[in-house]
Amino acid sequence: MDSIRNIFKIGVGPSSSHTMGPVKASQLFLKMIGDAPKYKVALYGSLAATGKGHLTNIAISKQFANKILEIEWHPDIFLPEHPNGMVFFALDSDGNVLKSQKYFSIGGGDVSTSGTRDDEKQVYPLNKMTDILEYLKTRKLWEYVDECEGGQIWGYLDEIWAVMKTSIRNGLEHESTLPGVLHLPRKASSVYSRLHGMNQFVKRRYMTMAYAFAVAEENASGQTIVTAPTCGSCGVVPASLFTYSENYEHYEKKILHALATAGLIGNLIKHNASISGAEVGCQGEVGSACSMAAGALCQLLGGSPHQVEYAAEMGLEHHLGLTCDPVCGLVQVPCIERNAFAAVRAIDAASYSILTDGKHLISFDKVVRVMKATGNDLPSIYKETSLGGLANAEE
Repeated sequence: MDSIRNIFKIGVGPSSSHTMGPVKASQLFLKMIGDAPKYKVALYGSLAATGKGHLTNIAISKQFANKILEIEWHPDIFLPEHPNGMVFFALDSDGNVLKSQKYFSIGGGDVSTSGTRDDEKQVYPLNKMTDILEYLKTRKLWEYVDECEGGQIWGYLDEIWAVMKTSIRNGLEHESTLPGVLHLPRKASSVYSRLHGMNQFVKRRYMTMAYAFAVAEENASGQTIVTAPTCGSCGVVPASLFTYSENYEHYEKKILHALATAGLIGNLIKHNASISGAEVGCQGEVGSACSMAAGALCQLLGGSPHQVEYAAEMGLEHHLGLTCDPVCGLVQVPCIERNAFAAVRAIDAASYSILTDGKHLISFDKVVRVMKATGNDLPSIYKETSLGGLANAEE
């Protein structure tokens, strides 16, 4: 498995697959081809279907600066390698093709020329939770991250946590309407204010939702966030960990250890299944984020490695089959609320796992395999195309 640095990435929203990925592909193509009189990019499948709502064209155009660029949209054509396909062309002054290159945005801001993660670095020799737990014995999951990544990972995670906290605070301050045709008002600030007048139980539980709203709304408005594991699911992990930090302990080192565990969980899902909404639906985004947050929280609450595994399994299991069906192609409805509810569900999964001995019937590894199979079985209209599900609710 690759580094957890590729799970937690600092970037600009609203979509890791539809903005961060195409930006990276544009940069790779320009570096490869150098200068040309004209350029063209053709977007296919899910990338074309919801690209305008995800600001894909704007993100790509910025990379080409003042160069002549034509963008073609092919939402009905799905390239066989991956739903998020794009082909870049360098053209001469008469429009003849000088060179072309195909790229795929495969989730989490990553790109590939094959549609698979064939260039993954092997930072972690073990890529199954069962094998990692057996190897660690009584040691904690974050210790495996430290062993494989080295001490430099803690400085990186410290920066990640700082950006997560900033996105929460910024989101709580903003009261504007989100960009796009839905004209959706932000909710984080008003929810946060109303909770201060409620009892401690309600306040503590639902403040998590306010934090998740804050981050997801920052993402939807194109601000800086951390993928966890994607832009569309960026609110779950920071909201859950911020709740713990504000209400229980403020020990930064423990939070960083929890982030490492969350990253490892996300890495296992990414390696063995997918975190791409266009590939497996929202179960791969919000489901994975809930799994990461649940495992991290369980560790913070004193859970054993086996209890952490159980919490992570529950976080993903109860999102199986979740479709990716954004209204108008915007990362707003139902995406923002899903972040909020997944963050609360992560707390429930972590709390319940602490009450058990960690033994359960369905393993984390098995539910990851089931998630991948379920994603493969989902019709394409339920995978980030805005052609089915809630995307048609107003018709």
